[in-house]
Amino acid sequence: MSNGNSVVHVGMDVHKDTVAIAVLKPTDTRPSSCVVRRNDRNEIRQYFAGLKKQGELHCCYEAGPSGFAMHHLLAEMGIECMVVAPGLIPRRPSDRIKTDRRDAELLAINLRSAQLTAVHVPTASDEAVRDYLRMRDDLKSDLKRKKQQLLGFLLRHGRKYDGNSWTQAHRRWLRALEFCEGLLKETVEEYLLSIVEIEEKLVRVEERIAREAEQPEYIELVSKLRCLKGVDTLTALSTVVEIGDFRRFPTAEGFMKFLGLVPSEATSGSKRRQGGITKAGNSRLRKLLVESSWHYRSYTPSKRLRQRRSGQPVEVIAYADKAGRRLSRKYNRMIFSGKQKQVAVTAVARELAGFIWGVATAHVN
Repeated sequence: MSNGNSVVHVGMDVHKDTVAIAVLKPTDTRPSSCVVRRNDRNEIRQYFAGLKKQGELHCCYEAGPSGFAMHHLLAEMGIECMVVAPGLIPRRPSDRIKTDRRDAELLAINLRSAQLTAVHVPTASDEAVRDYLRMRDDLKSDLKRKKQQLLGFLLRHGRKYDGNSWTQAHRRWLRALEFCEGLLKETVEEYLLSIVEIEEKLVRVEERIAREAEQPEYIELVSKLRCLKGVDTLTALSTVVEIGDFRRFPTAEGFMKFLGLVPSEATSGSKRRQGGITKAGNSRLRKLLVESSWHYRSYTPSKRLRQRRSGQPVEVIAYADKAGRRLSRKYNRMIFSGKQKQVAVTAVARELAGFIWGVATAHVN
């Protein structure tokens, strides 16, 4: 066990090209040195190899666009490194000066006084799957944008389809369009070619996601989560790799708060006012759960849902049925009382998050 008096605390402000590194020695009240190094693996490795001679290193930096590369690099060197939640770093309201060096020094000081909150660092496998799933989201966004661009182009030229867009009939109508000018016809064809290319890529990606969900480290929990209505492979696998260890949330309410699905609140004196959801935490999972919650406008297990439940533990299926009935009642009760559909669905998503936590932590009773 290490001697706390020999620990050197290091705060880092990590950017794309540079890293500001503040070193707080055991006998210092403020960091004794702060250097700026290139954000290069070899240079950072060499610097910390020399710094290790001063004592046991405890390092930290803010979570951000640089991801967990710095954490993984230091972990390889046997150095403890915390990735810090940026919104929970203590700051003085009067502090109006912000520089990389000052940020690094503040992190080092707060690290020694144990005032920082760590974010969850995914395993290498979880991070790879998570990034692949997010790439799939980017493809879906690209597809949506291309479709909107094509429809906007056609509207500018007086071509409007009477019916639902992107059905087979609509696609036949698109391919049969005739323009007097040949270049306009080519424009439509190029748009359609881009759309088809993205759609074909999405098919390959989703097949790959389905295979990844069957890997030994994911298949058990993914299969259990798929017993819940509205939670299929994409949502289940996304939840597993984004969260990692569900046991870091001691209660279902803690998981709901992490997803930003609990109401905001402004209380002063005898006045208490609740607002919309906080929208803190993981926005991608929050969006997926809200989309899943639209399925609970009614609850009757479909043939496809029954197939997903085949071979799963009886207690998990019973728990999923309990969730389905309860969430459907909640949605319809809120609609009957005059709530807007989006408000009702968001409330259902909050409780759905609780049931997902229950499945993941084996609280299925």
